[in-house]
Amino acid sequence: MKLSKNVQYYGKDELLPKQIDLQAGPLNLFYEAGDLRYIKFGDKEIIRRVYVAVRDHNWDTVIPVLSNVRMNIANDSFNINYSVSNIQDNVDFLWEGNIIGKPDGTITFSMDGVARSTFWRNRIGFCILYPMEYAGADCEIEHVSGAFEKSLFPKFIAPQRIIDGKPSPVEPFSNMRALVYQVVPNVLAEVRFEGENFEMEDQRNWTDASFKAYGTPLKNPSPVEVKTGTKISQTFTLSIREQDKIIKPSKTDDTLTFSIGKNALRNLPKIGLDEASHGQPLNEKEIERLKTLNLSHQRLSLYLSNPDYKKKLRQSSKEANKLGINLETALFLSNEAESELQLFVELLKQIKPPIVNWLIFHKKEMTTSEKWIILARKYLKDYDHNCNVGSGTNVFFADLNRSIPPFKVMDFITYSINPQVHAFDNLSLVETLSAQGETVKSARNFSNNKPISVSPITLKMRFNPNATAPEANVESNQLPSQVDVRQMSLFGAAWTLGSLKNLSESETRSLTYYETTGWRGVMEVEFGSHVPEKFHSLKGAVFPIYHVFADVGEFAEGQIISTSSSNPLKITGLGLKKESHTRIIIANLSSEVQQLTVQNLSSSVNIRHLNESNIEQAMQSPEVYRSQNFQKQFTINGSVKFELLPYALLCIDSND
Repeated sequence: MKLSKNVQYYGKDELLPKQIDLQAGPLNLFYEAGDLRYIKFGDKEIIRRVYVAVRDHNWDTVIPVLSNVRMNIANDSFNINYSVSNIQDNVDFLWEGNIIGKPDGTITFSMDGVARSTFWRNRIGFCILYPMEYAGADCEIEHVSGAFEKSLFPKFIAPQRIIDGKPSPVEPFSNMRALVYQVVPNVLAEVRFEGENFEMEDQRNWTDASFKAYGTPLKNPSPVEVKTGTKISQTFTLSIREQDKIIKPSKTDDTLTFSIGKNALRNLPKIGLDEASHGQPLNEKEIERLKTLNLSHQRLSLYLSNPDYKKKLRQSSKEANKLGINLETALFLSNEAESELQLFVELLKQIKPPIVNWLIFHKKEMTTSEKWIILARKYLKDYDHNCNVGSGTNVFFADLNRSIPPFKVMDFITYSINPQVHAFDNLSLVETLSAQGETVKSARNFSNNKPISVSPITLKMRFNPNATAPEANVESNQLPSQVDVRQMSLFGAAWTLGSLKNLSESETRSLTYYETTGWRGVMEVEFGSHVPEKFHSLKGAVFPIYHVFADVGEFAEGQIISTSSSNPLKITGLGLKKESHTRIIIANLSSEVQQLTVQNLSSSVNIRHLNESNIEQAMQSPEVYRSQNFQKQFTINGSVKFELLPYALLCIDSND
């Protein structure tokens, strides 16, 4: 089967939404599929995104469908109108959007909607994202009461506390009517909200690189019934205040560079994969291909209240020994934990599995209580006197942050990451990469620098911990909610490289990604996709993600070199060093061809591309692809220019 170019890029044979550049006087931005994105004053970002969200009773996003889009765009102003229908299950909501940008830098975005069915919702209305680069910056809040209050955007990730069973906003960012903050010296931005009571949360809790202002306070009762005919209207207004003297924004610099530092930052963390959720054992071909990745470990989840775990432990132990790696074992305890652990330790003595890390969770707790960790350590020491016990949460960093774990009784802290709690498009996923490292900094801050193991990192949520109703059964022609078609694509590989960069550079102890095989893994199984018309993988082939782990795995036990990108939303990369060998892996995170200058290289380098020209060979014959010689290239004054095709990866090797 031949893969189309778009499937190679991002897993589905569809065009990405068109991005339309706009200007509102001194402000530049772009419009995309009903949203405003990257509102900037010169190079300084003011607002990351403005959009309207319709969230059902389970907090699932009801996907918008636009129609009747009308645009009137001038050099320094614009007017855009469109209709949107949000229809899913029993939700049927129609609204009209009107966006006006004026030459004085004022932008107004209004929505007027009506419910065409009766349904239950958790949120309908505007979400405004402020870039996380404002962390620690001064601001002034105008409250609904008319009072003004000076404050700061949170520096470390602010926890979302649960009060009386309801999530609370970041204080004092509640009951907001407007927010004012400095963009550059002498220029202030004022964001004003109408039609709803707005508050703010720190979205870094879920690795969104932003602070989000949203309507309908979370302390209010939810979900709320919306009856047929209910009208909802809201307005967002951004205006610019110039102080002392009028200044013009500097011109934006679109030159792309990637610079390589001279010093090693720290050791590369241990890297592993999660077990395959399809439950089938690895075959010999899969084992040989996984050996190429030089993994440190494989994660294994065992629910000790379920007797089936015994068979699972035996199988995983056998496979780990074949792979020559250790197991990272997540134990899920119940209230009968003592008797469960007694039986479990006896089984351990029989099987003797190669376990290097223990992750201790209670199946009914978001963040593990101290008593379960102490109890588990007591019994596990009977099997392994040097057992390495970690805990925290099996879900989001947000859950860890709102309920600080008992880190004094833990050897390390663990939590999982996925980039799709709030947004799902390619660009939003790219934005999350920089926030992943922020979770590590905050965790180390509140835990007195305990080691951090992030496990697992996935493209989609493994389950919805906030759902108020069971997940609906998946029809045979549909993908499960945990599966992302980008898993098999170049985008998936580029995103993974960006994740490895940001987490590795943030002093993590170990990282566990994805799964070994299947549509949530690094390679397809022999019989292929269950839904080939939606998940377009090649039978028995590896995914481009596989080659990222293979390239990094060749530097296991090596060190990380500092690197920097002039635009991390377009280009990311990871620098590695082992003995006299240096490797730089770079990825194009965008759908456009990028002209890139790589700086501070040695006089000659060896390069290898992974892009649309060779992706199918790399997927179907990874051994052949990886055995091919790198191309030699000479630099000029330590720099070399490259053209990177959409979502392409570039591997640059040199020797000291």
